[in-house]
Amino acid sequence: MAEQDDVLHLIDDTPAAPEASGARKWKIAVIDDDHAVHEGTRFALSDYVLNGQSLEILSAYSAAEGRALMRAHSDIAAVLLDVIMETDAAGLDLVEYIRNDLRNETVRIILRTGQPGQAPERRVIVQYDINDYKAKTELTADKLFTSLTAALRSYQQLERMVQTRRGLEIIIDAASTLYDFKSMQRLAEGVLTQIGSLLNVDCAGILVLRDGGDLNDEFSVLAGSGCYSRFSGAAGARSLDPELRSMVEAAFKRRKHEFVDQRTVLYVRTGSGREVVVLLQAERQLSETDRSLVEIFGSRLSIAFDNVILYQQLQAANTQLEDRVAQRTRALMQANRRLSAQWLRLQRANGFKNEILGTVAHDLKNPLGVILGRTEMLTELIAAGSSRDSIASQIDHIRDATKRLTSMVDHLISDAMADAFDITIRREPVDIAALVGEVADANQPLAVNKQQLITVSAVPNLTTACDADRMREAIDNLISNAIKYSPIGGRISVQVSQDGNRTAIRVVDQGAGLSPEDLGRLFGRFQRLSAKPTAGESSTGLGLSIVKRIVDMHGGEVAADSAGPGQGSTFTITLPAADA
Repeated sequence: MAEQDDVLHLIDDTPAAPEASGARKWKIAVIDDDHAVHEGTRFALSDYVLNGQSLEILSAYSAAEGRALMRAHSDIAAVLLDVIMETDAAGLDLVEYIRNDLRNETVRIILRTGQPGQAPERRVIVQYDINDYKAKTELTADKLFTSLTAALRSYQQLERMVQTRRGLEIIIDAASTLYDFKSMQRLAEGVLTQIGSLLNVDCAGILVLRDGGDLNDEFSVLAGSGCYSRFSGAAGARSLDPELRSMVEAAFKRRKHEFVDQRTVLYVRTGSGREVVVLLQAERQLSETDRSLVEIFGSRLSIAFDNVILYQQLQAANTQLEDRVAQRTRALMQANRRLSAQWLRLQRANGFKNEILGTVAHDLKNPLGVILGRTEMLTELIAAGSSRDSIASQIDHIRDATKRLTSMVDHLISDAMADAFDITIRREPVDIAALVGEVADANQPLAVNKQQLITVSAVPNLTTACDADRMREAIDNLISNAIKYSPIGGRISVQVSQDGNRTAIRVVDQGAGLSPEDLGRLFGRFQRLSAKPTAGESSTGLGLSIVKRIVDMHGGEVAADSAGPGQGSTFTITLPAADA
């Protein structure tokens, strides 16, 4: 009867005052495999109210359901938990799951058991992190009210500590990363969170910054919470609702704190002349103690925001310095690249010089030796009074050797000019067929000496954009090579044709042909071919490299083809036709 009296004592037929829509409720969980316990608990606590908040009771009928319930609702304030459900220790296992796996340290756990002997109170209290232990037989309505109230107050205090810690962590985190505008936003978010923690209220608020003291200056919303969170990051007064905008503008004009009903407005002016307004809408009117705490907290904001601004200025200066260093580094790298390029050019020039000296020592020695030897023989013949024909013969030998020497020097000079780094060509429309005919005529005496026949077949009036002097030199090299390597009495064919928008010049001979090895190194400098001139002519190995250099400068191509040794060769120059 005593227990029934206690229960009846809590029942009141007077209708409870209606709760405001959206009012916050204490969320508690009843985890018990006995349905009657759930119904009795709901009945006993039907009119429970603490600090203006009623209860929201959630039910689970097994430890497994309890695990799912606790995972889904991290904001449960208290748990009324049975010990024996699926197993004798199901409730105790659930306690360990809540504390260790979910790491929920704030929820208050009231253990209820119908068989205290199965879970002795002292052992359970020592081994498990529970907050109260009640036997179901002793848990009357009054005692349930008392235990739950104590648990909720403890939960409320822990939540306040967690909220305070969260605000401090945000501010500390912002203080360590105050390098950009987002860090200032983080500081603003920390300020709103910390004020709510200090006041122990859920509040909606915004924090606004204005760079100057002029009323016409624009302001930015650094952070927003609650129903004002949508304004976070907004720039300018027009982004706010009219009523909210008028309150912020009034605060900038008033330049002091204001506490009106459930609204709090803080005004802070930093040492750098910037202004900060914090507007809060709280659930209750602040006490004098609350106002004092808020004013003390607000007085510290000036230093915090000035520190942020100093960090921003420092970062800007550092960025400028890094940019200048990067620019200087790029300039040094460019200068270094130029020096490297010059060094490579000098190395190439030095290598070319060595090649020239080697060629002079090797190739020019033979004609010089002929000239020297014939000169000595000529001197002896003159001293001996030899016949005019003998003297003329020696003079002819000297003349031929001199011509060969002159030709070699011309080739060396031409290649040196082609190798110059600032070499240019002069493009102009040229009748390429006429140019080829001129070069062929100039080489006719050499061909006649070897009883060779040069034929030219060309499309008349075929115009090509090129440097006439350079192309004359390239074509002359190919025709003179054909004469040099063709046998006595051989035929040399020079053909000029047009293939689409390109002009082709082919020199075909009946000479010794080219081996695969010759074709692979044909256009390099100072290359010696397997074939030898048919009349003892000399060669510097530069002629074809000069041809390739000239053709490349014109954007054309030069190629050689041969069926093999003894089967002649075909050299083809392909050039772009005249510009449209």
